[in-house]
Order: sequence, then structure tokens, then C-alpha cells
Amino acid sequence: MIKDITLGQYFPGDSFLHRLDPRMKLLLSILYIMMIFTATSVISLIVMTVFTFLLPVVAKLSAKTVMGAIKPLRWVILIMLLLFLLNGAGEGYHVLWEFHYGFVNLVLSIEGIIKAVAVSVRIVLLVLSVSVILSYTTSPIALADAIESLLMPLSYLRVPVHDFAMMITIAMRFIPILIEETDKIMSAQSARGADFTTGSLVKRAKALIPVFIPLFVSSVRHADNLATAMECRLYRGGNNRTRMRSLRYTVRDFVALFLMGVLLLFIAVLTREFTFGYLGFHYV
Repeated sequence: MIKDITLGQYFPGDSFLHRLDPRMKLLLSILYIMMIFTATSVISLIVMTVFTFLLPVVAKLSAKTVMGAIKPLRWVILIMLLLFLLNGAGEGYHVLWEFHYGFVNLVLSIEGIIKAVAVSVRIVLLVLSVSVILSYTTSPIALADAIESLLMPLSYLRVPVHDFAMMITIAMRFIPILIEETDKIMSAQSARGADFTTGSLVKRAKALIPVFIPLFVSSVRHADNLATAMECRLYRGGNNRTRMRSLRYTVRDFVALFLMGVLLLFIAVLTREFTFGYLGFHYV
């Protein structure tokens, strides 16, 4: 069910990741993304995969929650797999199957299979790591304060930092709301005889059209209600705004940064030692 998608949600807790300063979690997320794209050898990507799937354990999150982050990626992963699988042409590649007709050139090779798997794994690691480090363990208010704090130097250039941080936070907060709204609309349509699960891909896509219109109307209504609520509470933001909790770095934040730096160095060494050929996935 679509309601099982957990992307963009926040799960309160008392784990090590939950207690980190949100500013540090933003920095750690950036470093982690760098590591995912630095891991260009097979062994370094395996290390990143193991470490990424340990993050939910540290955050005390269930396997169902983790799968909810990966679930929306299934079609993206399938498309990426097909693109790389059927475009595995290159000098020195070990071709397994090829098909040529007019401008259509499909080539399946061992190197193409390895690259397809590597790209798919990177997409999963990217979404899962950012979800666990940021979304699942950081409240929207704390995330907005962290973004505003890190971008505060831009305010001297008259950049509306607070408005920018608030827009990002509201957009992230609306993800689970829209997912829940979509599930309600689809359930209501199914009760009236709509079928979203059978038939060809084109037929199922057409069946989703009646869902998009009420979803768009509902999104506009939610946005209007939010704007009205903020005005009724005299929200102005930015200047002279106080916070219930002040952001402060603690020892655990610097411990997490040190561990992330050690992991980044380790991945860089592994990549240097074991990288061969294109993206480090050359078949030998």
C-alpha cells in the first residue's frame, strides 16, 4: 500500500542519531553523499552498503520503516537497470548479447551489468542514508533551524535565509501528508469500482488520472489552510524570532564527525587501492 511509504516522515526516538545536533546531521549527510560517490570500487561500495544498513540499527528503526524509504525507488531502479544493462557497449567490454535494428542499438555486457547494479545500489544508499540521518531522526522544526543557522552568513547579502529554510521544511513536511492523502483518494476510488492493480501499464496509468485532480485540489487547500494558520498566529519569521530550544554542539557531535571523517578516509584508501577501469567496476 502507498501508506507504507515512509519517505519524509519523522520518527521520534532517543537514539544516538536522534540526539545529534541537526546542523551536524546536515554536515554528516553531505559527507555521506560524498562518500557514496567516492566509493568507485567494488570493495568500497560493499563497505558503504554494510555501513548504510547499520544506520537504521543505530537509529533504532524497524526494517519496515527502512523498506518504506526504498519502496518508492523501485521504478527508478528498474529504469536505471534497463538503461545501463542495454547500453553496455565499450572498448574491451565482454558482450553477452546485442541487437541492432535501424537506430536501435541494444548491447548487454558483463560490464554493463556491473555498472547497472552499481548505479542502483548508489541510488538506494543515497536515499536511505539521507532519510535515516536527516528525515527519520530530525523534527521539521529542528531541521528548519539547522538550515537557517548554517545559511545565516548569506543574510548579510540580503538573502532571505529564514524564508528559504521554512520553504524547504514545509515541502518536506508535505511529503507524508500528500502520501496519506493519495492513499485516502485511491481507497475512495477503489470503493467506487476503480481498478489500479490490473491491466496493462497504460491502463493503470489512465486509472490514476482521476486521483491527480482531487490530490491537486487537496494540496492547494492544505497550503491555504497552513497560510491562514500562520497569519492567525501573527507569524512573521526572520527578525527577532526566538526559539524554544537553542542549538548547541556537544561531545557526541564531534565524535560523530570524527567517525565520519575516519570512514571517509577509509573509503578513499579503498578506492585508491582497488579501483580498476570505468567507475572501478571493470571486469577482469
